[in-house]
Amino acid sequence: MDDLKNILESLLFVADEPLNVERFKKIIPQTDTHQIRQAMVDLAAEYDTRKTSFYLSEVAGGYQLRTRPAYTEWIRRLVQPKPARLSRAALETLAIIAYKQPVLRADIEHIRGVDSGGVLRLLMERNLIRILGRKEIPGRPLIYATTKLFLEVFGLKDLKDLPTPLEIESLGSGEDVAIEPQDTQKAQPDESPALNPADTSDSQPEPASIIEPMENKDDPQDSSVDSPVEKDLDAAISEDYKSNEHPETGG
Repeated sequence: MDDLKNILESLLFVADEPLNVERFKKIIPQTDTHQIRQAMVDLAAEYDTRKTSFYLSEVAGGYQLRTRPAYTEWIRRLVQPKPARLSRAALETLAIIAYKQPVLRADIEHIRGVDSGGVLRLLMERNLIRILGRKEIPGRPLIYATTKLFLEVFGLKDLKDLPTPLEIESLGSGEDVAIEPQDTQKAQPDESPALNPADTSDSQPEPASIIEPMENKDDPQDSSVDSPVEKDLDAAISEDYKSNEHPETGG
């Protein structure tokens, strides 16, 4: 197709989430995987050559147009985003799930040393984690994993892009933080790496953190206080806790 790049670009422009190759093939059935991937490489190269205010990012298993970090200040003046706050306890739990998934609540609490029911509910409300099912052991505890939105918020192509323990150690902050999710690719500034056509270019934007420090305090969600969630979710997690108070860790 002569205008394949323009069609793909228009779809990327209106989409509010990353689009993968299979999604493109359903919309444009006369194309194949190779054609779509090549068109994406060409688009990414064009944006870099023209030095546009946006770039093509490969994130959460798909492609998305994102604004360059250099224009964050101006975009925030228009959008005025309100960061969704996550405490240190919530990020700690999210990190455990990201690196250990699929993981049981018992495993999470064994690592953290405290009850994590409240913070699990919070992370599910934010759609950063999900329930995969139940493990077939006594008590049939729930199994947790991260979501596609988790990858999108943190600018990751897939879980293999998670930083290594050595890279995390080098950051060494230890402060509570607030995260700023990317609601749309056009409205919010993004700081994940661009799609690199040749994997050798030095012109793509430097990856930067999308978290910012917040006041250090105890996590109100990391307790037995009722959380404003749907009754079935609350009941499922409560049941998971009651039926699996001291299980064998695993999963």
